[in-house]
Amino acid sequence: MSAAAKLGDAGRVVLRRARRIPRVWVSTVCAAIVIAILPFLFPLDGKAHADWMQFLGRFHPLLVHLPIGFIVLLPLLEFAGMKRQSLRDAAGFVLWVAFASCVLAIVFGLLLAYGSGEIGSTVTGHMRGGIVLAIELLLLLVVRQSWLAGPQPRSFFILVTIVLVTLAWTAHHGGSLTHGSDYLTRYMPATLKRFVAPSAVSAHPHSFFARHVYTVLDTKCVACHGTNKEQGGLRLDSYESLMAGGKDGVVIAPRNPDGSLLLKKVTLPPNDPHFMPAEGRTPLTPEEIARIRAWVLAGASSDATSVPGIFIAEDQEEAPPPVGDYSGLMGEIRQMQQSQGAKLVSVSANPSDGLILRTTDAAASFDDAQLAKFQRFAPFIVEAELGRTAVTDAGVETLSQFTNLRALHLEDTAVSGRTLAKLSSLSQLSYLNLSGTKVTSEGIAIFKNKSSLRHLHLFNTPAEPVSTAESGDRSTQ
Repeated sequence: MSAAAKLGDAGRVVLRRARRIPRVWVSTVCAAIVIAILPFLFPLDGKAHADWMQFLGRFHPLLVHLPIGFIVLLPLLEFAGMKRQSLRDAAGFVLWVAFASCVLAIVFGLLLAYGSGEIGSTVTGHMRGGIVLAIELLLLLVVRQSWLAGPQPRSFFILVTIVLVTLAWTAHHGGSLTHGSDYLTRYMPATLKRFVAPSAVSAHPHSFFARHVYTVLDTKCVACHGTNKEQGGLRLDSYESLMAGGKDGVVIAPRNPDGSLLLKKVTLPPNDPHFMPAEGRTPLTPEEIARIRAWVLAGASSDATSVPGIFIAEDQEEAPPPVGDYSGLMGEIRQMQQSQGAKLVSVSANPSDGLILRTTDAAASFDDAQLAKFQRFAPFIVEAELGRTAVTDAGVETLSQFTNLRALHLEDTAVSGRTLAKLSSLSQLSYLNLSGTKVTSEGIAIFKNKSSLRHLHLFNTPAEPVSTAESGDRSTQ
């Protein structure tokens, strides 16, 4: 038999076997391949693209909640459908809608990331998780048909469990993009945080690195070297990633500050193309550079609480005074904690540690009138998270009555700075974030001599300094 004849026979055998494969599986594999290649149509290159992509992409946060709700509903309907056929039929419809909405959310998410130029491990992880989830839902549709045709419940429900795990993992990455990678762990008890999210900062919160190095990196470097962006393959949002370095190699050489690439970059002339931070962001102050240099010279330890030759008054700072007992208001506070709007959250189990005002679930609608309703709790509120709310200068007047306020977030609000002087009476205020507002240098002049205000964030405001002579995004001691 000739080679051509043998090749022809082999081809016919392959075709016969291919015909035996159910068409539904062929269609499923083809659909899975189409979904898997979507990221290659929108390669995340870190550059912003067409505005229309960003416009459509911003519907992604709205669409992404559709598959989440349907996927969570699916196992409930399947279990209930064991006793009522109508619910089992509804489960099939819900599964189809979950798959369709998942694919739609992926497309709009890719438009958002590609259009805005967002990159980073969290963005990539969220994208890959969504693609894997869509393919799993596709498989679930096929397996469900086999399950309905015969007694095969184990494989179906195992796949449902895998889908739920993938959903949780993908949603976590999505939440990290919106609220920060530490959204779930920021206020987690220290013991639990060391177990769930181990890191040098959480394991040693009182170390020199956590208090005086990490805070500088987080404020001035993480915007370009964090979860959303990894320029040069470098992340500076943790001790571990800092010491790992990037594409250019390690950036911290313990006991060798002159050989540490990070220190070289931040001490270049501002007009040097390799100067960091880039893109016109606020440079590190001489004091901040001196601290990092001393920390590197001492060995770049993750747990040392002090560095030879560096004395910082904050190290001897006393604990903030107690705010009083709000136990009599616990009924109202618990009601707010269960609401879908702004809420009050206890700092700890000890009432004297105060309350935190959070507006995450109602940011867009939370305005000056809503803020005024919290005046009765003013003496007990030590932190107010009002970023991206509708609060204006009038709301600042209300905040001046929060006498024990220590941290205030007003980023991306309509605050102009006209009434900021009223906050100068807050003796405990040590953190103020005004990034993304219209505040001017005149508006924040009152804070220049306010020693208690150690952290003032002014990124992307008219008051942002253009040189190191002023500290626009400062961390003063």
